[in-house]
Amino acid sequence: MPVIINGQTYYRTAEVCLMVGIGKSTLFRWIKEGIMKEAEHRDRRGWRLFTGDEINKVKSEVNGIQKIRKSATKISYFRSHAG
Repeated sequence: MPVIINGQTYYRTAEVCLMVGIGKSTLFRWIKEGIMKEAEHRDRRGWRLFTGDEINKVKSEVNGIQKIRKSATKISYFRSHAG
């Protein structure tokens, strides 16, 4: 259930993951690897609180497209990040 503080709506980690269709371990790994930024807000228990804008950034990563670069000897995969 979203939390409303000073007119701003925040979502907890589990809610965000359900909304975008990923597991919590995936989100935590993306944060650890720098693919996603850490949530800017936390509640008094230390739980992450995500804004709508932060959720949109997670959605962008979930729906991202990977380019495949082909060469004569191997195929290299890389991820393009817009930030």
